[in-house]
Amino acid sequence: MRIIFLFVGLLAVSFNPDSSILLNNPSFEGVPEDARVPDGWFACGNYSTPDILPGPWGVYQEPYHGNTFLGLISREDGTWEHIGQKLSKPLKKDECYTFSVKLARSSGYVGYNKALKFKLWGGTDECQRAQLLGHTVAIGHNEWKSYRFNFFTNDAYDFVIFEAYYAGNVPYRGNLLVDACSPFEVCVRASLDESSKD
Repeated sequence: MRIIFLFVGLLAVSFNPDSSILLNNPSFEGVPEDARVPDGWFACGNYSTPDILPGPWGVYQEPYHGNTFLGLISREDGTWEHIGQKLSKPLKKDECYTFSVKLARSSGYVGYNKALKFKLWGGTDECQRAQLLGHTVAIGHNEWKSYRFNFFTNDAYDFVIFEAYYAGNVPYRGNLLVDACSPFEVCVRASLDESSKD
């Protein structure tokens, strides 16, 4: 009986909306335009001019969700694009979180066609990259695929940064498409405590 009660309690935690940290405009909705930051986000770094797609730069891929998605590029001069957002409430220190996002690459981004990594950062200030919370390999596929991150925080973070970065040490022209971000959810711990064991 105690095990059943604990199981129900775990379900209540995993579906508790109060434990979710929502992003503002998680699917990057807006008017398609080059060098435009989607509402709810801010650009970080020099020459960080993200694009709202499809349409500009010859990118006509269908969004995974909604009407538009985000495009980030890197350049041969060693600059790359990253954007951020202040969270609706902070990620807590020493907590486990899960997050997912849909990623792809465009083969027709006007010459910015090579694959880039996606990096997720946490920070205590706007555009600060204090802790790398997760990253992918270089995203070489053109179809949307889901990537999930589980991570522990070293500090409390009010901000997150999404970064498109080179797969190596030599700068090049690349692109990364981003859509359909999930909320940040507290990891569900499915272990039983000592009191529930026989």
